[in-house]
Amino acid sequence: MQRTNARFVERLPLVLDRPVYAYALTLLFCAAAMMLRYAAEPLLPTGYPFVTFFPAVILASFLFGVRPGIFAAVLCGSLSWYVFIPPFYSFGFNPAVAVAMLFYTGVVTIDILLIHFMQRANFNLAVERERSRALAENRELLFHELQHRVSNNLQVVAAMLAFQRRHVDHDDARKALDDASGRVALVGRISRALYDPSGQGQDIAAFLPRLTADVVEASGRDDVTVTTTAPEGLVIEPEIIVPLALIVAESVSNAIEHGFPDRAGQVDVVLEHQGGALSLRIADNGQGLPPGFQVGAGDSMGLRIAHALAAQLGGRFALTPGVASGAVARLDLPPRTAC
Repeated sequence: MQRTNARFVERLPLVLDRPVYAYALTLLFCAAAMMLRYAAEPLLPTGYPFVTFFPAVILASFLFGVRPGIFAAVLCGSLSWYVFIPPFYSFGFNPAVAVAMLFYTGVVTIDILLIHFMQRANFNLAVERERSRALAENRELLFHELQHRVSNNLQVVAAMLAFQRRHVDHDDARKALDDASGRVALVGRISRALYDPSGQGQDIAAFLPRLTADVVEASGRDDVTVTTTAPEGLVIEPEIIVPLALIVAESVSNAIEHGFPDRAGQVDVVLEHQGGALSLRIADNGQGLPPGFQVGAGDSMGLRIAHALAAQLGGRFALTPGVASGAVARLDLPPRTAC
């Protein structure tokens, strides 16, 4: 309702199909003011000849613009002078009449000018608002087009790496190209899903299931189950959500690859928000960590990437053995990550 009223005000003064309609309606306003003044005559003290005519002038100026407002001002002033200013029913002129008419002229002139300048300012504001809306739409369109092109380019790079793998005979090199291709493709998918031109964050509870399902699908495994738990309505800043998503993806991929190389398994992704800080825990029931394992010191590129991303966010990443079996990847981030 409020927005409808705002749009109506932005269209003022009204531009009718024929200008004569505006003057006809203005004439009706003046006639109504005249009848109202007649009806109020017994209730009003002497000396209020214009009291019901001011609203007619203001209404005509507000709805139809300056010229109908001036028409209403002249007509209402003439009626009040002729009928309600002594000597009655004549255009008698004396100093008292001159003062009264000067007062009336000054008031209606100020009313008409104020309404006119207000409507001009309102019109200019509406034009600027429409221009801003168009610019915002163009910005969003260009942003989505840019994101689409970036994601497509990343997919092309991933495909080129996969193609290059066919010409490599060394098993370690093939595996490295496979890992690189998968990571580039994953970054492209995350980029397309996460970045928002409005600068708003992502509801992490809604995003984590989509992300982990994508990782499991990319692994080609149908015997691994991933569950996600996160606070409802928790929104993560855009500059935080992408590194966080990459860490989740790397940790889940690592659990699938090393925790369940030849059997089914379960991975639980739990995100907690306490005191503004974030705590991410990714636990699996796989075969666990080798003795003497240290994050960042092994050959796993994924874990080293996760460790580097955590340091970039000002947090801490750790991979430890599970309580009963498997491994637990934990990421702790400071309070600034939540928004």
